[in-house]
Order: sequence, then C-alpha cells, then structure tokens
Amino acid sequence: MASLSLSSAHFSSTSSSSRSSISTSSLSPSSTSLPLLQSPIRRRYRSLRRRLSFSVIPRRTSRSFSTSNSQIRCSINEPLKVMISGAPASGKGTQCELIVHKFGLVHISTGDLLRAEVSSGTDIGKRAKEFMNSGSLVPDEIVIAMVAGRLSREDAKEHGWLLDGFPRSFAQAQSLDKLNVKPDIFILLDVPDEILIDRCVGRRLDPVTGKIYHIKNYPPESDEIKARLVTRPDDTEEKVKARLQIYKQNSEAIISAYSDVMVKIDANRPKEVVFEETQTLLSQIQLKRMIKTDKASPVQDKWRGIPTRLNNIPHSRDIRAYFYEDVLQATIRSIKDGNTRLRVDINIPELNPEMDVYRIGTLMELVQALALSFADDGKRVKVCVQGSMGEGALAGMPLQLAGTRKILEYMDWGDDETLGTFVKLGAIGGKEVDEEDDMFILVAPQNAVGNCIIDDLQAMTTAAGKRPVVLINPRLKDLPASSGIMQTMGREQRLEYALTFDNCYVFRLLYYLGTQYPIMGALRMSYPYRYELYKRVNEENGKEKYVLLATYAERPTPEQIDDAFSGKSRDQSKKASGIWGFLSSVFS
Repeated sequence: MASLSLSSAHFSSTSSSSRSSISTSSLSPSSTSLPLLQSPIRRRYRSLRRRLSFSVIPRRTSRSFSTSNSQIRCSINEPLKVMISGAPASGKGTQCELIVHKFGLVHISTGDLLRAEVSSGTDIGKRAKEFMNSGSLVPDEIVIAMVAGRLSREDAKEHGWLLDGFPRSFAQAQSLDKLNVKPDIFILLDVPDEILIDRCVGRRLDPVTGKIYHIKNYPPESDEIKARLVTRPDDTEEKVKARLQIYKQNSEAIISAYSDVMVKIDANRPKEVVFEETQTLLSQIQLKRMIKTDKASPVQDKWRGIPTRLNNIPHSRDIRAYFYEDVLQATIRSIKDGNTRLRVDINIPELNPEMDVYRIGTLMELVQALALSFADDGKRVKVCVQGSMGEGALAGMPLQLAGTRKILEYMDWGDDETLGTFVKLGAIGGKEVDEEDDMFILVAPQNAVGNCIIDDLQAMTTAAGKRPVVLINPRLKDLPASSGIMQTMGREQRLEYALTFDNCYVFRLLYYLGTQYPIMGALRMSYPYRYELYKRVNEENGKEKYVLLATYAERPTPEQIDDAFSGKSRDQSKKASGIWGFLSSVFS
C-alpha cells in the first residue's frame, strides 16, 4: 500500500480551482467581505457557550483561573509515585528537575532530608547527626523513618512524589514494601561507564557561582571563569570508578525488587530527548488510570463523529462551526484540569497554509470563537498576533499572518464593547502581558526565515506565569537562514522550551504521500482522550463515512499509521519489548 503522508503539499492550480472559489462566509486574504463573516457566527457561539457552560466549565465571577502552573495534572484522585535511579553523572538531577516542573511531584532526596532534619533539630535529625559526626553511615531504620515521614505529608499525598536515588539497597526496598510504599514506575538511567567517567573527570566547579562546567561538553563562557575553576575532590578517575562499582552493586540488588515496574532509559542522549521519553512513560501511566477509572464525559458521549464532505471547498458554515466547538471543548477541559501551556493543531484544508484553499478568515473565526467563549465567562482574553521580526532588509512577518491584526480589528465582536474590555488585541512578547489579562490566545506563532519567534514566546510565557497560554496552529520548526545560523544557535534551548506545551487538540487529515486528494483518513485527539485514527470509506449513492481503525496513548508514528491502514496486526509489526510491549497491549 502506498505510504500515507502526515505532511502537506500544494494543490496544483488546475486541480483545485474548481473547489477554491471565495465564499462570502469564509474570508480569503484578499476578500473585503468582513461584516458578512461574523455576526451569525458570533450569535451561534453565544448560544453554544451557554449550552456548554453548565457541563464543561462553570461561569466564574472572579477573573483568575484556578490553575497552578504548566504542570500536567492527573484528572483522577491517585497521584503519580515515581522512583528514579542513575549512576553519578547520569543526568539524574536534571531529569528530576524536569519531572518535578512538568508533573508537580514532590521531590524527595535522602541527602536533602538528612540535612533538613539535622538543621531542624528533630529527634531523627539528632540521631542521624551522631552517626554523621562519627563518619559512619546513617542506619537504614533512621533513613526509612525519615522517608516514610516525608511521604506521609499532605503535599506528597496530594501531588505525588519522586524518590531520587532511593532505595539504594535491597533491604531498604523491602522496608519500603512493608510500609506499602510502592512506585508506579522505577526509572533507571543507563549510561556507558566510559561516558560516565568522562563526564565526571571533565567536570569543573566554579567556586564563586557554584555552577558546574565540563571542559569539553560545557566549557566556561570566559577565560576569567576558566581560570578559577576547580576539580571536585571526588571527581578523580580512581574515585569515580570506585563510586560506579558501589552503585552497580546496589543497583543490581534492587532491580529484582522493582523488575515489574522498572524501565531502563538510554540517558546517553540530549537531556530533552531523555525527558521526552520519560514524560511519555509518566503520561501513559496517567492515561491508563484514566481509561480504567473514568467514563467518557457527557461532552464526549455527544460527539457526533468526523463531518463528511471535507473535500468540498469552501467548507460549509456548519463544518466550520463543528470544528470550532470541538477545539473549544478540548481547550476548556484542559484548562479546567490545570494545564496552562496548550497547543491546538487543526489541519482541515481551510486551515492548512500549504494549500491554495487556505483561508485566513477561518483561522480568525476559530480564534474569535475561543476568545468570545472565555470572555462570556468574564475572563479577559488577549488575542496576540506576532509583529514584524528582524531589521532593515530582514524586517517582516510570516506571510501567513500578514494583515491578520487588521482583520481582527474589523471583525464583529458584538454590541457590548467586548473588544477592548474582555477581548484585547496584542503582539507576542513579554511586554504584551498586562496584569489584568487572564489568558492569552496566540495566532499561529511561527518562525520566519532568518528569525526565530521562540525568544519572544518564552518571554511572554514567563511573564504570563500561571495564566493559560494557548497556541493556535503554531509552526515552530527551524527555518534556515542564508548562513544557517538559526538552525544551530540555541537549538537545544528551543527544543527544551517546546516541551513545555501540551497538545489539547489535534486534527489532521491524511493523504497518500505527496498528494492532497483524496482524503484517506484522519487523526484526532481531544483532551483528555486518546489519539484516534480513522479511515475514510466511500459508500453507495456518493456518501462517505469515517471508520475508527485504532487508538493510541501517544501520537502515532507514520509507520504505525501505515500498519493500521494496511491491516497489519501488532504481531506482524516490529514487536515492542519490555514496558513498551506492556503498554501497547494495554492501550490497544
């Protein structure tokens, strides 16, 4: 079977001219029919929002959202319980920091606990201090009591916990098991010995700032800093090898205790790549619980399936309104669950800028529907369109966004002065965030050739803090400049930042590779539900329908989609191993 494409190519002008005539109800970049676009749509969504508000998100009188940060929050009562282990210099500290930031878990390190107990002068601290002063190891019973006490606190019970490098022995693991302290997952970071030794031996400490450098992998910024760097006493090759040997002995002893939930991760990769795999594993645990314990909400029960005739351009008003409603429901559910960094990816023909039937008016209608819905709840929404980037001959904005700010100003936002009161227009950047803003909707933020929007985006999300930021059809992949500088400078930081946004809605039409017609199927995800893969089937009398082929816990790869369309079973495909094989069977 020919390979299906997840990317888009241009229609030829001859093949699409019959389907791409301008409609007065869907605005093309050159159309001047602005008033015809909006009034009926707005009245429809006032009515729609009233219907949704009772079952999806309550109307609030205050203007602040009940969200905490951009962490993933499980929508069931039982929080995540995670253990992580790794040899010295395996990157365990970095992964712990990323996990805590993303999932909101309570980070528990026995070293930190010991220092806190000693500093506070507790009974456990006093007992531990005696052993520490004599140079002896603190006995297991003291450490276990200390860990158990920390796990019993309300924050760990409510938000879940991350045990960092503990237990270190089989006896400690047994003691925790007797206390019914059992992890959902035991993450083992795996790095070859020679890499670990190189990481440790090459490490240097700045005694002034406390910052850690590496002579090859992460050199200091200046000669001045380089001159004052020192080697830590335990970072000699001999001591590192001894520490590795001790770690291996302890690690081998506890693997048997957690073999049923242990996942070994290749940590000899960039930190953002390692975290992406870690994040996927933790999210799958949450989703597995959700599937077992949660029934579909009334909104999902009433979902009427994918509309047909998506090949017909321009789309009917009902089809456009259907997708606006679908995106709205997913966004509301995600914000209600406490997510604040959201991403919407919707790729119907009129919202695909790589097709000549693309309509900027459809994108504006979608943004307007979202903004008005939240404004109806008394929220102050700022709709942001990025401005010109670069200077001189490089000044300009992505062509897709040209004129969108002016279109938004001309649109019908109602007779109650909604625009300027509950909905305001702005650009993308930290200076655009005002104290009275409750949430931000960013219209198709994207890089331009030679210029990167990421810095402005990052400044804006930092200034927004705990307030929701919703990206509508972002296009943040690297675009090459003539010198290629943009593709290399800051790439790691850009990738790491991109991980802070979670998809709350995905809809993508599928075609054969290199074509845009006919539609073969669709991929859909509406938070918090699974990714759903559909096949488009022609019926008699010119009718069609979309048939569900498969569901996935995470976004499926092109290979998985090809397998589903060609009817391959899991056994015929490359069989997953370990935890991946287990999760595949659970989520099939």
